[in-house]
Amino acid sequence: MEWETVIGLEVHVQLATRTKIFSGASTRFGAPPNTQACAVDLAMPGTLPVLNGEALRMAVKFGLAIGADIAEISVFDRKNYFYPDLPKGYQISQLDHPIVSRGAVRIDLPDGASKTIAVTRAHLEEDAGKSLHEDFHGLTGIDLNRAGTPLLEIVSEPEIRSAQEAVAYLKQIHSIIRYLGISDGNMAEGSMRCDVNISLRRPGAAELGTRTEIKNVNSFRFVEKAILAERERQAEILESGGAVVQETRLYDPNRNETRAMRSKEVAHDYRYFPEPDLLPVRIDADFIARVRAELPELPAAKAARFRTEHGLTAYDASVLCASRELADYFEQVVAACGDAKAACNWVTVELLGLLNRENLEIGQSRVAAGQLGGLIRRIQDQTISGKIAKTVFEAMWAGEGDADAIIAARGLRQVADSGAIEQLVDAALAANAEQVERYRATEPAKRVKMFGFFVGQVMQASKGKANPQQVNELLRRKLDGE
Repeated sequence: MEWETVIGLEVHVQLATRTKIFSGASTRFGAPPNTQACAVDLAMPGTLPVLNGEALRMAVKFGLAIGADIAEISVFDRKNYFYPDLPKGYQISQLDHPIVSRGAVRIDLPDGASKTIAVTRAHLEEDAGKSLHEDFHGLTGIDLNRAGTPLLEIVSEPEIRSAQEAVAYLKQIHSIIRYLGISDGNMAEGSMRCDVNISLRRPGAAELGTRTEIKNVNSFRFVEKAILAERERQAEILESGGAVVQETRLYDPNRNETRAMRSKEVAHDYRYFPEPDLLPVRIDADFIARVRAELPELPAAKAARFRTEHGLTAYDASVLCASRELADYFEQVVAACGDAKAACNWVTVELLGLLNRENLEIGQSRVAAGQLGGLIRRIQDQTISGKIAKTVFEAMWAGEGDADAIIAARGLRQVADSGAIEQLVDAALAANAEQVERYRATEPAKRVKMFGFFVGQVMQASKGKANPQQVNELLRRKLDGE
């Protein structure tokens, strides 16, 4: 049977403020447990929350970046529920009057298609603490450091139709928040995590199926795998005549399956009340204008410019614009060498290949943009060949200096003297007289592989230093009688 997958995502982004959303406590990651939870975060008697103005500015910044409406007045509410890591018994959040509403995010898919996903809302809220289940011998440890950390919860419309689209949407959100500088988006540290709402229905049906919610998925890969696993589970239930139960589930990556966490009786399992300690937030036009003036060139706009200004493909532009740091690095390489196509090839293939192999970010690259640009210049002026350049690049990565220093130290300068190259060509042909005769007796259309043999012989004799273009021209002239 055919089923249409309907997906909506709730993305929780930790804002990059130095202090918490309603207190002056630090948000630094990695502190010893329970050392960064203050009396305000725990709602101790006599304490009052005060909204962090920087968190407000970041929320508005995100809203403007996705073309959303910014509420003139937004209101905070108390979301009441019991968790061991929420000692005050409620979370300050926003329900009916969020700060951001009705935005949109455009995604590009690997097959070249694009799609716009509507964003219902983005609201500010505080994070809860964290329950720890390891190393407590059947007990639960509570770390309240995270309590009060500012979050922006971004809620999409149920317009996503596949795991692939979900990952593309998440990656775009991740890219936007990093471009804006409002979050580091570190999913391993919980700076960005995702709740996945998923249901199935018959293709063309108007009514949505019963949905489940997969809580706190913290990697792009796990989001994709969780969606595929849950889709398969729901399809099996429906095709056997059963009914999907509305519930919250967790994804187990070790078993590649989702498992029930708790049931959901209604759409909202929580009771909300107006927050009595916080006045409504009024945002005027001047504030919005100031924040709008701070917006950087965003990933979609930058990718479009790279296509028109640098002549890149849509795919290459999207890869380079995935992070602001990578895009900046690429443009610095272009400025150093003047060749966007060559810069793109070296950054996306050689540089990203090494970074991925060693699990490093672009900011940790051992080859500076200016150094890579200098290497490309030495290919352009035929000081070295493209093949030798890869050897030089590896040496640069190992810390042996810039391209010129390595070329000089290792004696890698390309042989471009036509007389010297001709001697190498003549020697190769003389040493392989039988292959020469066979080549000349073969139909021109079938000579390609045989020609490559002679090129290899010459390059081997020159230790890879002969100018490949000159080698090819001389060989063709002598073999083909051109």
